[in-house]
Amino acid sequence: MSKCLLLLFIAATMLCSAHLAASAPAKPAEIVNGLLGPVPIPKDNPQTPAKIALGRQLYFDKRLSSDKTINCASCHEPSHYWADPGHAVSKGVAHKLGKRNSPTILNAAYSVPQFWDGRALHLEKQAVGPVSNPLEMDLPMPKLLARLNAIPGYLKQFKAVFGGPATADNVAKAIASFERTIVNGNSAYDEYLRGNKKALSASALRGMKLFAGKADCIACHSGPYFSDSKYHNLGIGYRNGKYSDVGRYDVTKKKSDMGAFKTPTLRNVAMTAPYMHDGSVKTLMDVVNIYNMGGIPNPNLDHDIKPLGLSEAEKADLVAFLKSLTGKPVIVKPPALPR
Repeated sequence: MSKCLLLLFIAATMLCSAHLAASAPAKPAEIVNGLLGPVPIPKDNPQTPAKIALGRQLYFDKRLSSDKTINCASCHEPSHYWADPGHAVSKGVAHKLGKRNSPTILNAAYSVPQFWDGRALHLEKQAVGPVSNPLEMDLPMPKLLARLNAIPGYLKQFKAVFGGPATADNVAKAIASFERTIVNGNSAYDEYLRGNKKALSASALRGMKLFAGKADCIACHSGPYFSDSKYHNLGIGYRNGKYSDVGRYDVTKKKSDMGAFKTPTLRNVAMTAPYMHDGSVKTLMDVVNIYNMGGIPNPNLDHDIKPLGLSEAEKADLVAFLKSLTGKPVIVKPPALPR
């Protein structure tokens, strides 16, 4: 039975990858190694070298924050797998703290929608969300545009790329274009599926069987991106009859979405602790333990979350498999900024 489950898991993952590859043909520079397939590129925002370069500058420019002290990389650090490891929540301007953990933007190009609550339907909307958030960069869009268009170097580049000055739309498109280049699909798991049967340890192989079988992680963490992009309630943050964060409910106002959050990718997950939407879970083993006990009881607990009955050895094997999803780091150095 376990062999059948493993074969089904691999087949399902490869079919998802094949669908991506067939539906979005890409140039060689846009192709990701492994099972992720080509990066989906929207028709209204084609990739160009000049646009990507502009987006890279905007990503690293602290002038996109109200007090010019932080940039996108402050919470999504290239040297730390494009996340903010070690911090439950990140600091914005004036050391303000947000209420949600900063997810990695590595491979975010494959995620639809964006943010923990899914309030952004695509990467373009996500790209500028933190800029105007008062707990993050705290720079309203009109002030951002006035600031950018007053910088001769930026004005020249926006005109060259978009045919006019900076606008909310083309700022978003430039940053999103850059973020679509931040991808990796070269983990030990990918190598295994490409035919290198020595890529995974015996423990990771056992963990993969558990992932697709007894632990049933694949129910939500499915496909090449290891996420169903849906919303689930695990009970994190529910105390004394209240949710510390209502999650998806903020967007839909449906009671059934109270306390539900988007399934995060598991790619590179070993490098992006702490975990969960509030960063309250320190280690992968802690995450596995929460699932093993069936989540945290609350009125909206996802019906698929049930005690798993995993042994200590099985939990260790599952963590070993999760660690095998770590790809090579994608390092991008800050560019020279326009003046």
